[in-house]
Amino acid sequence: MATQRFLTGITTSGTPHLGNYVGAIRPAIEASRRADTENYYFLADYHALIKCHDPAVVAQSRLEIAATWLALGLDPDRCVFYRQSDVPEVMELTWMLTCMTAKGLMNRAHAYKAVVQENEEAGSQDPDKGITMGLFSYPVLMAADILIFKATHVPVGRDQIQHLEMARDIAQRFNHHYGELLVLPEVVVPEEGSTLAGLDGRKMSKSYNNTIPLFETEKKLRKSVMRIVTNSLEPGEPKDTEGNSLFAIWRAFSSAEETAEAAQWFAEGIGWGDMKQKLFEKLNSELAEPRERYNALMANPAEVESILQAGAARARAESGPFVEQLREAVGLVRA
Repeated sequence: MATQRFLTGITTSGTPHLGNYVGAIRPAIEASRRADTENYYFLADYHALIKCHDPAVVAQSRLEIAATWLALGLDPDRCVFYRQSDVPEVMELTWMLTCMTAKGLMNRAHAYKAVVQENEEAGSQDPDKGITMGLFSYPVLMAADILIFKATHVPVGRDQIQHLEMARDIAQRFNHHYGELLVLPEVVVPEEGSTLAGLDGRKMSKSYNNTIPLFETEKKLRKSVMRIVTNSLEPGEPKDTEGNSLFAIWRAFSSAEETAEAAQWFAEGIGWGDMKQKLFEKLNSELAEPRERYNALMANPAEVESILQAGAARARAESGPFVEQLREAVGLVRA
């Protein structure tokens, strides 16, 4: 059986929070330690340009995200860890795929249709108002990210499943014209429960402004935990664990035994302040060492750069020869 090759894109926008860690970073790092898979992780900085046009923010985010993954235990010797923009073959394949992609397929992309709907609901005469070709063509670039490294499996959230299906459609059309050169990837959807509740009980998300940043200081972490919304039940009154953010976050960072113990505390009517203190201590204990490593990496960006450049060299050792093969297939043969 051929080795499975997993590829994960990491959006370089914003500050990583606990929800990112539980839902994406932690399971990806655990998967990278498996001996029976090959794993590719890349910083999707070209994708960041679709929404962010501030060079300083883009540059800072690339450093923060890379330092976060390394601080949390990603071993660059056990995977290929690189920046998208350091692999120019991705953009060359993007154009080849663009020339094979039907506009009608892009018209059906959920992200594009959502903005069109917003424009129409706002009464705009132009349904495409504010839509760049970056947003419109996003699925093609995503397809190139995947296909350039012959990924067999791509873990994505449910909102990205359509893009994986598009990548398969595009690859099939390319293969129909030029031969079976591109590997059709399979989608891997995280298990239910991989999302984390935020400060207000909704899914932890920057768009809801309800996140707990991963590497804020110990003092700020405690302050964030103390802000988690709870009900008015007094100490001594039994409390329901269902739908409770404190319990949900505790469970995400605890063993089965510790989770059962917390459920007992709730049944016995633990005070909210006491539970928040326990949660803070647990989070701080788990994040203290990674926070120290993160701060050290942020203070030494040259170390991060060296790791990313080494990853890019490994990536290009594959992408370069493959693009040469694709060039020949489409007729761009050098004399």
